[in-house]
Amino acid sequence: MARDWNKSFGGEEKVLLTGGTGFIASHVLDCLLDHGFDVVVTVRSREKGQRIIKSINEEQRKRVSYVVVEDIAKKGAFDEVFKAGPPFGYVVHTASPYQMQWNDPVRDCLDPAIKGTTGILESVHACAPTVRRVVITSSSAAILNPPNHPKVYDESSWADVTWDQAMDPEHTYRASKKFAEKAAWDFVAANAPSFTLATINNTYTFGPIPRSLAGLDSLNTSNHRIRDLVQGRMRGGIHPTAPVFTFVDVRDVARAHVRALTVPEAGGKRFYVVGGYFSNPRLTSIIRRRFPRLEGLLPPQKEAAKDDFPEDHWAFDNTRSREVLRLEYTDLEKTVVDTVESILRFEGKEEV
Repeated sequence: MARDWNKSFGGEEKVLLTGGTGFIASHVLDCLLDHGFDVVVTVRSREKGQRIIKSINEEQRKRVSYVVVEDIAKKGAFDEVFKAGPPFGYVVHTASPYQMQWNDPVRDCLDPAIKGTTGILESVHACAPTVRRVVITSSSAAILNPPNHPKVYDESSWADVTWDQAMDPEHTYRASKKFAEKAAWDFVAANAPSFTLATINNTYTFGPIPRSLAGLDSLNTSNHRIRDLVQGRMRGGIHPTAPVFTFVDVRDVARAHVRALTVPEAGGKRFYVVGGYFSNPRLTSIIRRRFPRLEGLLPPQKEAAKDDFPEDHWAFDNTRSREVLRLEYTDLEKTVVDTVESILRFEGKEEV
């Protein structure tokens, strides 16, 4: 493991945030800084770490550092982070691979997800006695069972995907999230560590793009459909929404992570973080109404009127996230508007 610290730290109220360049991690970082935490982020290269630091406003920059962890699946990958770094009070683990095609499902996806998760827990257990809470970014992929959906999903639901099915690229990511989260809960049960664990199982996540984003081609997958509408990639026709019709705003996901760190009752719990329903026609209608100057880039209005949201769609129960974490979810229109505005700013086409 390569190490690269850009400043010295002290104290116990520091947070280690893995996967620092990720979409969710970037918003978790903002939320942590807004709540007064000092943060160390892990990245895969020095260049990525410096890009994160430069994207933060100068007043908060002094409270952020980075460390390079090149391979999170390597045994002991995080040991030196805890031994050489400051004593940490909390850990947020967001790092996990995501794509739709894998040359080797085990090497490229399952191992990094599962071993990266158990590896950081092993390192915390062995090397970081000051850590009180670990929060892991899981996914609704670890909850849902397509196509055989129950009437209602909540935190008691687990995906039934098998290891054999995980060898099929269509199921690899979903399996990686299930097995990684299962491994985390199994670790806690077997080792009774001094820290408590919470997991955030968020659904399709929309929201403003990260300041440190290298380019719109590297935008998170959920946001692709909004990007594609703004850039005219669906001008010839709206893409089908399936298979997912639930969304959540990334800023709500970030707040869920930070509150799961510090709310005592959050320890030992999963949180199904979902804000509502969407469809591509609904996204199109919002953009058409709120950004009339983009009309020429959008699909024909008659297509947007044909909503493909299923009449018999299953329901979700996010009561735990609202009662324990006190989340108040952002509605779809605000999420879409703020996302579009962030894309326009990135492209230099900001609305006046």
